[in-house]
Amino acid sequence: DEDEENAVVEQLTDAMLRHGVPDEITDQVISCATVLGMPNADNALTAALEHLFSFRPLPTAATDGTAWMMVGPPGAGKTLAAAKLAARSTMAGLRVAVISTDTVRAGGIEQLSAFTKLLRIDLQKASNAKSLQAALERVKGADQILIDTGGMNPFSTDEMRDLARLVGAGDIDPVLVLPAGIDADESGEIGRIYAALGVRNLLPTRVDIVRRLGGLLGAAHHGNLIFTDASNTPKVADGLISLSPQRLTGLL
Repeated sequence: DEDEENAVVEQLTDAMLRHGVPDEITDQVISCATVLGMPNADNALTAALEHLFSFRPLPTAATDGTAWMMVGPPGAGKTLAAAKLAARSTMAGLRVAVISTDTVRAGGIEQLSAFTKLLRIDLQKASNAKSLQAALERVKGADQILIDTGGMNPFSTDEMRDLARLVGAGDIDPVLVLPAGIDADESGEIGRIYAALGVRNLLPTRVDIVRRLGGLLGAAHHGNLIFTDASNTPKVADGLISLSPQRLTGLL
């Protein structure tokens, strides 16, 4: 009935406002939920998210030899995301190769090297597109190939050009690693910029310690990105959750 519908709309509007979700996305969520006419706010939000966004967890192994490359702004948690993906696949009994192009930042290689040593993975290093090509050649045949990159400023044309060269060095699928809690408009812009480089997947981090997730919806919406896994703990083992409409509803 109308009262039920109004109550659902009120609850959803309240949740969207609390998370700083941009008006444009809020309107879409509300109209979608209204059309579906569900009496319960949780179910209505789940159905709306399922309709408006795409969800696909990263596979444990790439069947076609594609390498997953962690890309994103500085401090997003790319190295930890790469370590978590490597741990997950190693624990599944797969042969994992890890390459780092984060050779300039102080401690960039050391942090990942500490993780790969524990996992008994020989960390490969590459400082540019050419050496990345050679590293990919060396690890050919691994069940999963993961590439960690240094933080790139999405608003710097030069840095984005450098990143485009790295992405073009082989059969690489870049994954945008983005921390939750960033302003939604800024996240939307970041999503759009990385999408222009061929990024299709979004891996949110810090979902356990922030209170506003509107930025993640902004990035996915403006970059037309697919929600994959999310990082919800600083621990490397069991450090990822698969995002689904239900899970995202729970977080929101």
